[in-house]
Amino acid sequence: MYDVVLLTLGSERDAPGGGCGGGGACCGGAPEAAGEHTEERCETPRVPVLACADALTARGARVETVTARSDAEIDEVLARLDGPPRPDGLTWPDPDSKTRLVVATASDGQLRAVLRRLVRRYAPPPSRRPADLPGNRTVPDLPPVGVLPLDPARSGTARDLAAQLGLPRDPAEVAAAVLDGTARRLDLLRNDGGSVTLDGALLGAADDAGRPLHWRARVEVDGTVLSTGEEPIMACAVGNAGGYARLDDVVLLADPDPTDGRVEVAVAVPVVTRSALGRKKVRLEVRRARGRAAAVVPRDEKVPFLDDGVEGELSRKRSWWTEPGAWAVWTA
Repeated sequence: MYDVVLLTLGSERDAPGGGCGGGGACCGGAPEAAGEHTEERCETPRVPVLACADALTARGARVETVTARSDAEIDEVLARLDGPPRPDGLTWPDPDSKTRLVVATASDGQLRAVLRRLVRRYAPPPSRRPADLPGNRTVPDLPPVGVLPLDPARSGTARDLAAQLGLPRDPAEVAAAVLDGTARRLDLLRNDGGSVTLDGALLGAADDAGRPLHWRARVEVDGTVLSTGEEPIMACAVGNAGGYARLDDVVLLADPDPTDGRVEVAVAVPVVTRSALGRKKVRLEVRRARGRAAAVVPRDEKVPFLDDGVEGELSRKRSWWTEPGAWAVWTA
């Protein structure tokens, strides 16, 4: 039978909202990459976590619930997924592990925080790249994770990654998927900022009235230039899945697919035209491209963005590249 670790994150740095019940510090935000964390405590597990633990135990699994409030505490959990020592000395996941991991998530940013630590644990240095690593990857097959949304009641309206992938949200169904389901492998976006992207990133901002603000950047995908950096951009989406496929009523990403081994990028650019009578008209032009890698070089000082729901500002070049099938989720 399996040992199952139910992991909840306990810092608010990567989670929108705050306070118990809002996905904040005491109920499952995510530690930051540098290991910063808050000292707030909420020792009582959330109801879905308890329900999932009960369902797992009823099936004979040995269950442990862990709340991690720092990267080091996440790493302690992930170490249980390590394989036996290798002759080359690399830390590698165990493909036959009897330990299974379930991540209780209040946001996609929390799931991303765990995947980021998995990548840092198992990605070999370029100078020690082993022969058994696939040629189109920088990481081995990462261990599958179970995803337990902490808002199961939102199943009809949620647009988080679990909903997009059709993953179970009911704690008992999550438990069944972890014990009896199959591992569905998915693409992972790595970036040169040292993090990962599971769903996508949306670059741009709006004013207080909700009107998009113009900004400039060079955007390219595998050498195809979508913007040279000389014209205004209203929005740019870098998509692995479909969370940022639309911006209001504008379709940005045409057909994002987290299993096709490619990243899809779209920029929305206002284009000025004139009618036969000389009247000026502005239409929105959406340019799209798909490929293995994408790069955005901002021309303005700072460009706000959301990456898997986590806010940030881009002030220098950022590149994303696809790791096909690098991570996996347990599904029914």
